[in-house]
Amino acid sequence: MASSIPQKLHHIHLRGLVSYATAALLQESLVSRFLASKPPLNASPPPPHIITAEFTPIYTCGRREIGNVSLDQQTYLRANNRASFTEALRGGQTTFHGPGQLVAYPIIDLRTHKLTPRNYICLLEKSLIATCAKYSIKTMTTEHTGVWTSPEDKIAAIGVHMRRNVTSHGVGLNVNTDLWWFDRIVACGLEGKRTTSFERQGVEGQSVEEVGGRFVDEVGERLVGVEGVRKLGQEEVEALLEISRGT
Repeated sequence: MASSIPQKLHHIHLRGLVSYATAALLQESLVSRFLASKPPLNASPPPPHIITAEFTPIYTCGRREIGNVSLDQQTYLRANNRASFTEALRGGQTTFHGPGQLVAYPIIDLRTHKLTPRNYICLLEKSLIATCAKYSIKTMTTEHTGVWTSPEDKIAAIGVHMRRNVTSHGVGLNVNTDLWWFDRIVACGLEGKRTTSFERQGVEGQSVEEVGGRFVDEVGERLVGVEGVRKLGQEEVEALLEISRGT
């Protein structure tokens, strides 16, 4: 049942360049807390969370490709150990995360916020479009998931996972990403499409942290039952990271 008491959206920003594994562990720890609030455990439900981060270079494949990326292809993607490769439970196909790209992982219970899975994807798309608009970048949706500056140029990818209505994974928005990394793959499995960024659209000098804060605000405005965003302090973030590592 949806809570009638307004909550704050808790924003966890991981400073600097972090590994995908660090964010994945934290994400799984938070998902576990949400699942523990459901029957039969019925623990106290946590507030909605969103993790924002900027990763060291990594290619990830979605659940449809798990076990199907050959060792030769994995070696190629690692680019002489300049990047890593891993399998993820999110939807979508192979994509790149790395410096200059905002990665945002909302961990929320869809039922609490009266969302269907499709409504949730639309919420992410609208939040990305509004974020880009803050920087005078006009974007759109197409028949393909994600956010685009034209029918051929994708600026943000969306790949989510849901377990008992609890969300994980999320979006990748290119701020000043080196787009060379995307040239090495068929990004998100879409032949003939290109990847773009804030920088390629003429918007330079923006930090991933700043853009991430704007995106979190946009998500918070669209979540039923949420009144505002609370950005966690560094000590709180470190404590959550320690819990996720089991230390």
